[in-house]
Amino acid sequence: MERVERRASHGGFQEVWTHASAAVGGPMRFGIYLPPQAAERPCPVVYFLSGLTCTEQNVITKAGAQRYAAELGLVVVAPDTSPRGADVPDDPAYDLGQGAGFYVDATQAPWDRHYQMATYVAEELPALIEARFPVTTARGIMGHSMGGHGALVLALRHPGRYRSVSALAPIVAPSQVPWGQKALGAYLGPDAAAWAAWDACALIPGATERLPLLVDQGDADDFLARELQPERLQAACAAAGHPLTLRLQPGYDHSYYFIASFIGEHLAHHAAALAGQ
Repeated sequence: MERVERRASHGGFQEVWTHASAAVGGPMRFGIYLPPQAAERPCPVVYFLSGLTCTEQNVITKAGAQRYAAELGLVVVAPDTSPRGADVPDDPAYDLGQGAGFYVDATQAPWDRHYQMATYVAEELPALIEARFPVTTARGIMGHSMGGHGALVLALRHPGRYRSVSALAPIVAPSQVPWGQKALGAYLGPDAAAWAAWDACALIPGATERLPLLVDQGDADDFLARELQPERLQAACAAAGHPLTLRLQPGYDHSYYFIASFIGEHLAHHAAALAGQ
């Protein structure tokens, strides 16, 4: 591991690290905010998964999460959105390949060699964080857009691994919308039945853990009707009796202005669930 950035922020430190990942077969980067409380005791961790085209830099520089994490005593970890490098398969479009890993474990060539983002985020990265940093094993997970999809799906696929989950403008039903259909078709193959294992709305009915979901969505989001469709998640949760707080926020779009406006409330949601753990 190598630390490539360290900046003081709200009494703590925002760092960026690079390391060799066995899961993706190459180097990965992540941001980690260590609040002032981490100098005295281990703190719970919230993992933030970013959206299409993003790296770890977007959330750590635009969301303003450090202020709230410092107040709440939370470590916030922000991984990159995909493997990177000259030998890593890519696509000219922004919604497939590097920057668009969709937090799945790819099964199809050429993607399967490196695009094992689900294993990386849910298994390898937490093991690394818990071995090297002053954190507890109490974990929350959240994300935006493609990362919101990742947060919901990883929490649903791994009952007991996370104690809280939330999402901002998530892709809730990737098997039903163009972004998801393109990515899942490439990474998992043409059999739509395989896509259900990576679709939050498809996973809700069989969930063995009823972890409460907090979702915020702007009603001025350009992607709302075509790609996001939160009403599908609302219907799935209502049918299954799964606890969901879905808040449609008037006037907000898909940008980091939206994320920065509500990330404090999301981190408070996680802090409440992780308190005392």
